[in-house]
Amino acid sequence: MTTPPPAATHGARHWLLRMFSWAAGLATAGVLAIALVVGVALAVAYPNLPEVSSLSDYRPKLPLRVYSSDGVLLGEFGEERRTFIPIAQIPPVMKQAVLAAEDARFYEHDGVDYKGMVRAVIENLRDARSQGASTITMQVARNFYLSTEKTFTRKIYEVLLTWKIERLLNKDQILELYLNQIFLGHRAHGFAAAAEVYFGKALPDLSIAEAAMLAGIPKAPSAFNPIANLRRATVRQQYVIERMLDNGYIDAAQRDQARAQVLRLRPAQTVAVHAEYVAETARQLVYAQYGDETYSRGLNVVLSVDSGLQQAAYKALRRGILTYEQRQFYRGPEAYVDLPSDPAAVDARVAEALADHPDQDELRAAVVLEASEKQVKAVLQTGETITVPAAGLKPVASGLAAKAPPKIQIRRGAVVRALQDTKGQWSLTQQPEVEGALVATDPRTGAIRALVGGFDFGKSKFNHVTQALRQPGSSFKPFVYSAALEKGFTPATVVNDAPLFFDAADTGSQPWEPKNYDGEFAGPLPLHTALAKSKNMVSIRVLQSIGPEYAQEWITRFGFEREKHPAYLTMALGAGTVTPLQMASAYGVFATGGYLLPPSLIVKVTDSQGRVLRETPPVVLDESLRTLEERNAFVMASLLQEITRSGTAANAQRLLKRPDLYGKTGTTNDSMDAWFAGYHPSLVGVVWIGYDTPKKLGSRETGGGLALPVWIDLMAHALKGVPVAEPAPPAGVVAQDGLWIYDEFTGGAGVRSVGLDEQVPQAPSSDERNSILDLFRR
Repeated sequence: MTTPPPAATHGARHWLLRMFSWAAGLATAGVLAIALVVGVALAVAYPNLPEVSSLSDYRPKLPLRVYSSDGVLLGEFGEERRTFIPIAQIPPVMKQAVLAAEDARFYEHDGVDYKGMVRAVIENLRDARSQGASTITMQVARNFYLSTEKTFTRKIYEVLLTWKIERLLNKDQILELYLNQIFLGHRAHGFAAAAEVYFGKALPDLSIAEAAMLAGIPKAPSAFNPIANLRRATVRQQYVIERMLDNGYIDAAQRDQARAQVLRLRPAQTVAVHAEYVAETARQLVYAQYGDETYSRGLNVVLSVDSGLQQAAYKALRRGILTYEQRQFYRGPEAYVDLPSDPAAVDARVAEALADHPDQDELRAAVVLEASEKQVKAVLQTGETITVPAAGLKPVASGLAAKAPPKIQIRRGAVVRALQDTKGQWSLTQQPEVEGALVATDPRTGAIRALVGGFDFGKSKFNHVTQALRQPGSSFKPFVYSAALEKGFTPATVVNDAPLFFDAADTGSQPWEPKNYDGEFAGPLPLHTALAKSKNMVSIRVLQSIGPEYAQEWITRFGFEREKHPAYLTMALGAGTVTPLQMASAYGVFATGGYLLPPSLIVKVTDSQGRVLRETPPVVLDESLRTLEERNAFVMASLLQEITRSGTAANAQRLLKRPDLYGKTGTTNDSMDAWFAGYHPSLVGVVWIGYDTPKKLGSRETGGGLALPVWIDLMAHALKGVPVAEPAPPAGVVAQDGLWIYDEFTGGAGVRSVGLDEQVPQAPSSDERNSILDLFRR
């Protein structure tokens, strides 16, 4: 979108004359003051309007289609432009139905319905909902160039753009744009696409009744499309048929025949898998390579994502977030709607109101009809009336209290959210503010198998898997422990879990007195127990012993960026920043026995003729990809396995009933981020939950309580029927007292203890370590 230079003197004079003409017309309606304000706004806004000349060269394009590895359609981009039909080929009945429904005076006015505009301005100034009055040209202006927000400023820009478009294009050209571009629900843009989606027909084959049904949709596509709500769509269709009669497009006999026709709808064909974030990621990757041709070549993209696992990941994350939300204080309804006293008019008002509050899958928007502490009755977007009993009102109890503040009170007209359980019982909740991310990768190839970048793509398109840099908390500790193994530490090394205090020089910021999550200190603990219990004091003492600079260098073996993890003792508690995708790749190093594989998503790209344009070669694990000794990965796996068996993630093995699970919980300072990162040898899964603007999740919220259940849900699906697979011990390790230890550090040859005398010992130097190793090998 470009901004044109200020209008020439002649053009400015033309618009000023037109402005004052409109102002004069408004004055006759008794609103001269409003007209003067509008006139000033028009004079200021006109020079900043976008260029509209591109409308005269509007061309259809072929869509980009994104598929899962098992052939399921995950997303389409650009599909709204695939059915462009010239105005001469659009049948009269379709044009007449649209004009009757939307703008009967379209060929008579100059783009603006002045009486309707006065009504809309007055209603807006009264802080009420706009009453419409948008002509077809105004809708073209809005759909191509403006947002859908209902503000006075946006309406002014809409009027100016309308006049500009009317000067550029003739009426048939404007109507052609509208009929091909308007959104009509269920991924259909334009009436040709809608005819195919709803009736499985081409435009010339539509009856009057079918054309009227489609013409009624633009008012509120989510409410008036026949698949979403046939009853409501039929009421709208009957209105359009009457308007066609009133405007002389049909006679009474045709009206009666159209009203009586029983329509046969085509079954809904929607994308079955929620993969909006992963599809958008694929679109960005393809666009980076093909540019604007992405939407014109009919490209087909096959991803490494498995559709079944993707859907399981989507449901798992949403379930986890909604469960958390049930424990939060009720923040109040999303909006309030003035419902008419006439019961017959309520449905249309609800449909109009909920158009601004779309359903979020199972999280349904509803308008309250009656409310008390014992029961709430509300209407869904579908027109269905639901009754929520007292048991389902606990999450919103504060909004139903007699002394509830007006802003959170649930009363008639309140827009709320409803959930239905597996038994058909309804409960009220609220749209979550908290966000989350889940990514699953195949550690043997780096292929992304599932990716959910947030709670709802319609709410926020920010992809938390790839874009959110957050502190990983204790889920980062395994990488520090991995470094310590190379400095003589073993799972049996005893470290003191006792209080610590550091000044600013140690932390790089300010004095620091770290605590354990439970506020308690256990005293001397073997390293494997300390990690299983996620003891912070032990991790800090380990890092202090091996040196933060050494650890900072070591973590690059897992793909982490050195500069994102400053070499201070706070690194022991995950004070650096990572994305969930980076964590998945890092844990994949443990899962593969030491190989670092970059994440990959696109498997193949073909054009509209099926010609392969790009194909990812199969991954072969060779030593060039190794960043970690196999024995280091194996010993770390034994520690991570203990966490899922008896540590902070013990629910993993208990609920999934299998031993081949490995991972670490993570909770950052003040419980601002909750993590679980873990794996089975065939799949890595990382879950993060937190607020976009970091704030406390709650004093009792942890990675084990918030993120781990999501991971368990995912793995329950992924590992169904998968045999148990535990790695075999590699060369260089021996079992000692049930623990795996580097063979050169058996018999107490490594670091035996740290902090027992409050003096942190120096780890063995490289020369000392080599001497120990030589003695052992003799």
